[in-house]
Amino acid sequence: MGKKPDSRAAGLDVGLSFIKWLTGAENLHYGFWEGLDVTAANLLAAQEAYTDKLFALMPEGRLDILDIGGGAGETARKLLARGHSVEIVVPSAFLAGRCRENAPDAEVHECRFEELETDRRFDLCLFSESFQYIPMEVALQKSAGLLKPGGRVIIADCFRTPAYRAADPQATVGGGHTLSRFRRVLARSPLEVVHEEDITRAVAPSVELEQGFFNIIGHGIRRVDTELSGTRPVLRWLIHRLLKMVLRERTRRRLDQRLNQKTRNIENFERYNRYLLMKLRPVAPTAD
Repeated sequence: MGKKPDSRAAGLDVGLSFIKWLTGAENLHYGFWEGLDVTAANLLAAQEAYTDKLFALMPEGRLDILDIGGGAGETARKLLARGHSVEIVVPSAFLAGRCRENAPDAEVHECRFEELETDRRFDLCLFSESFQYIPMEVALQKSAGLLKPGGRVIIADCFRTPAYRAADPQATVGGGHTLSRFRRVLARSPLEVVHEEDITRAVAPSVELEQGFFNIIGHGIRRVDTELSGTRPVLRWLIHRLLKMVLRERTRRRLDQRLNQKTRNIENFERYNRYLLMKLRPVAPTAD
């Protein structure tokens, strides 16, 4: 039996190629849009503003950093350029390859964070839009155990609000752990918050920009479909028949939502998500 196609890797490859063509960089994170017009021309500036915002939370001086879920290595590359030592944890073989290409001086651990084994200790454990993919208890407990004395944990990610309902098609935008449960888990963890900032409104335009791109693709598909209905009706019928055979109804609905609707918008993002920047430190032991 042949090897199963890796559709996720293929999708990442195409997505990264497009982002690099558009911006010149392989950033996978949201942009920070304060003071910027929401246009494709400003995407790189918004993503760089996000990185600046993230880096402003970091302690002073040269740091040993563990970049957990390091994407394509763009953040690590910028950290290395600032003189920091960086190790990356990333489970995707494709992304691990991109990290080695973009940040060759960083050590790359190709595994899930839950599986990471290391004797190293770090000044900073960084979760930049990766926290939502790791069980919260594991992420908090393990990162706390990997810190040097005085070390910090930074989390930059989406969390779900109480309005979120998985069955609501409007709620597909964003993602993350439920914020209320995160608060409860954090209260029982060995970490405490020293800084928290809600930047939901500043990052929300990223979803509308992405939606606009997919709507352009959807417009192109509809235009071709209209042409085929008049000039090649039999071919059009065969294409539609084939799509119904290979794609489940739920998948077709999601594709229609992605390509032809505008549910991934600022209003829905702000309703269902909170995007937080947080800096955490180990809880100080209490005196007996």
